[in-house]
Amino acid sequence: MVACQAGQPVSDPGYKRFAKGAMAKLVVDPAAPAQPATEFLNAENQPVSLAQFRGKVLVVNLWATWCAPCVTEMPTLAALQAAYADKGLVVAPISVDRLDDRDDAKAELAKLGAGHLAFYGDHTYRIAYDLKAQGFPTTIVYGKDGREIGRVAGEADWNSPDARALIEAALAE
Repeated sequence: MVACQAGQPVSDPGYKRFAKGAMAKLVVDPAAPAQPATEFLNAENQPVSLAQFRGKVLVVNLWATWCAPCVTEMPTLAALQAAYADKGLVVAPISVDRLDDRDDAKAELAKLGAGHLAFYGDHTYRIAYDLKAQGFPTTIVYGKDGREIGRVAGEADWNSPDARALIEAALAE
């Protein structure tokens, strides 16, 4: 970690080196924003927040069943979760589908995620606004300290060697 003038930790500027190949759209904010406190729902309709995942590398994916690129990339997120689950990685796909479509979104995630991904949802879009997502899918990687490492707007192959290199660097911190 590097400290900025205000004393807030910032992400290792070296993460920019991972913005190539399958991760070419990776954007690293030198201010390394902290996770918002926004609550969303788990599969049992219980409120959760990103803070509950502190101590692990967290990959948050904002997606919807009506978003073709979201559906295309979901199996790659599931493969990433399967490969690193026992190493301290959590992939948290958060559906922004309408409340009426929640059951369909759960079923779609179960199929696309091959049982490797837990379901989360926010039909209010509040988490998307608070994360400053500019579209779907948006995927944000957080370090164990809850600070943003980087984000990808749009579809990416999260099971690629480029993505795995990024995750391994984050896990090593």
